[in-house]
Amino acid sequence: MLSRKYWSGGIVFLIFAIFVLICFISWIPRIPFSVVMLQTSIDVSKKYGHVYLVSFVGGVLGVALAAWFSVTLVAVYVKYQPAANNPACRTGAGGCGSGKVIGLIVFITFAMYWISEWLKNTIHTTISGVYGSWYFCSNNFPKGATRGALKRSLTYAFGSISFGSLIVAIINTLRHFCSVAQQSQAGDGNIVVYVLFCCLQCLLGLLEWAVQFVNRYAFSHIALYGKAYIPAAKDTWSMIKDRGIDALVNECLIGPVLTMGATVRVKACSAFIMLTDYQFVGYACAFLAYLYLIFTNPAYNANGGYTPVVVAFAFLIGLQIANVFTTPLSSGIDTIFVAAAWDPQVLVRDHPELYAKMVAVYPHVQQAIHA
Repeated sequence: MLSRKYWSGGIVFLIFAIFVLICFISWIPRIPFSVVMLQTSIDVSKKYGHVYLVSFVGGVLGVALAAWFSVTLVAVYVKYQPAANNPACRTGAGGCGSGKVIGLIVFITFAMYWISEWLKNTIHTTISGVYGSWYFCSNNFPKGATRGALKRSLTYAFGSISFGSLIVAIINTLRHFCSVAQQSQAGDGNIVVYVLFCCLQCLLGLLEWAVQFVNRYAFSHIALYGKAYIPAAKDTWSMIKDRGIDALVNECLIGPVLTMGATVRVKACSAFIMLTDYQFVGYACAFLAYLYLIFTNPAYNANGGYTPVVVAFAFLIGLQIANVFTTPLSSGIDTIFVAAAWDPQVLVRDHPELYAKMVAVYPHVQQAIHA
């Protein structure tokens, strides 16, 4: 953006980059505890259940959904965008109109967010069920644990997962169109309106973070204890507020790494190289889409009017696909936190090696889980 003299957007994103760098430097002391949790999650996924198969199938479905969404989005523009060279409009049978285009785009974007969020949370709940079997039945791991967890996610927990995903989908849809408007204003050079949309997007981002934070542990709670969404969310809030688990959660970098765009290379943990964040994937897709528009200069974007839309939707597609693929990386850790908060004696009794490692790198864990 700075090279193209989009000063408003370029300066804002430069500030974001500096902020991420400062965050990473401040996170360095917390890396050892995150290493232990990530290694535990990976070890369990290798030995028990079919975690990677669930991730692969979910990722394929996510890619298929994104492809369907892309085709539908283009079809809406081709069919209903009012233009003199649109055959459907010339015949008078197409029902062309800007209002119809906007309405359909809002609907399919919302549907994309809701379905992809449901898919991601179903994968998360299923994998949480597998880790729950490991946590509570490590000495007698049940057969068909993955199949049973998937069955519960698609039946008993279906309504709870759909409801929790709906809340996030509504917030994400509002954020997305706020981002489109923000980029459009940046292209027009209207910095005042741009800053207003930036502030609104920031507020929506905070709201999304709060809901997503609760949802992560609420869905793990649903997988472990079979409660409905509202009771599980209430229990999650009580767990964070009353049981001291917030200290344990805040000490783990897996979530921040997956949400802040850091690809970490640490002497003690090559596994962190895997943690290429899904927002980075979204930014990469948006950047590639921008380069495509610059170098190919398609006729429909001769005046640059579609650039903000294409870039924003490329970001959405990359973000949601990566969301699905990276969900298993943190699902196991979230489940261990929830199970340790409610049943710490099981951790001490059945998983003494893990407990000893956690205490060694983070002694406060003894108070954090009230063991």
